[in-house]
Amino acid sequence: MGGKQKEACGRCSVTTVIDATEDANEEDGGENPFDGERIEIDESEMRSVARHEVLASKVTDRLDAFATRVIWGT
Repeated sequence: MGGKQKEACGRCSVTTVIDATEDANEEDGGENPFDGERIEIDESEMRSVARHEVLASKVTDRLDAFATRVIWGT
């Protein structure tokens, strides 16, 4: 147990897949996952939209810590 689990936007996963298949696409250069438009919003806007997600995450973390203490007696 332990450690925080985070999932970013998914570009890291795409980059890994492209790196793994890069040899197969050397002739045409393959696709760049960083090309094209990006979805970007202000940090303040993100915080106002995601408040309930942050609260749910904090509640989940506390419940998980409580359950761990009950189960393992720590």
